[in-house]
Amino acid sequence: MTEAHALFTAVPKKHNCAQAVMQGGGGTPEQVAEMAACGGGHAPGGLCGALHAALLLCPDQAEAIKAAFAREVGALTCHDIKTQAHTPCPLCVEAAARLVESAARA
Repeated sequence: MTEAHALFTAVPKKHNCAQAVMQGGGGTPEQVAEMAACGGGHAPGGLCGALHAALLLCPDQAEAIKAAFAREVGALTCHDIKTQAHTPCPLCVEAAARLVESAARA
């Protein structure tokens, strides 16, 4: 389990999916605060909030991250993920966090 997944699934919930990925991925406190409004389809273009945070943390690897996220989660936007009859935020957070960790090692 990544730090981001632990932050997102903690009870009471302290972070939305984007904040959890940003904090778990080494984002600044300011970035984490900015991500409070993201997630739930509020990220630019309706992107999944967790994916949006991953892209901001790793801008040089955006295309590779998008492709890997789509393979793992099945979509890039919250709207498309929700139409699959579920909202896998924990899955999205875990996938985005792993991609950020992989990008940091590369």
